[in-house]
Amino acid sequence: MVLPLDDNHPNRLDPGKRTFRTIIPVMMAKDGKPVMACGPMGGAGQPQTQAAMVTGMADFGYDVLQAIEAPRWLIGRTWEMDSRDLWLESGIPDQVARELTLRGQPVQMLAGWSGIVGHAQAIRIIRETGFMIGGADPGGDGAALGF
Repeated sequence: MVLPLDDNHPNRLDPGKRTFRTIIPVMMAKDGKPVMACGPMGGAGQPQTQAAMVTGMADFGYDVLQAIEAPRWLIGRTWEMDSRDLWLESGIPDQVARELTLRGQPVQMLAGWSGIVGHAQAIRIIRETGFMIGGADPGGDGAALGF
């Protein structure tokens, strides 16, 4: 990974320059009150991780850890790699990868939780009780702690 302070990098930090960043934290609300905040990491793959987490919780009833630990995918460029491949974590069935390959989609299988598809953290607020439930990606270096 190239640091933004590298003088030879086109995305280096300079006065008045707008550097490329993909920071996209999200906060979900219900009836105008927050119920969840998450922060996916992973370069250009962040929107894909964010969509997967929000869909898991909002549409499929996943709890925070289920949404974070669900097998992820990433299509296209990430972490300075120019790719058209679809990267699939190992929890996605082999049958899905085979079918996609038969349909012409280049597929790369990844072992376990992989940093290639990014990392995620989230906090969910249970409004009825006021409890907060946090989760951190098992493939990353974060942790969810409460007291």
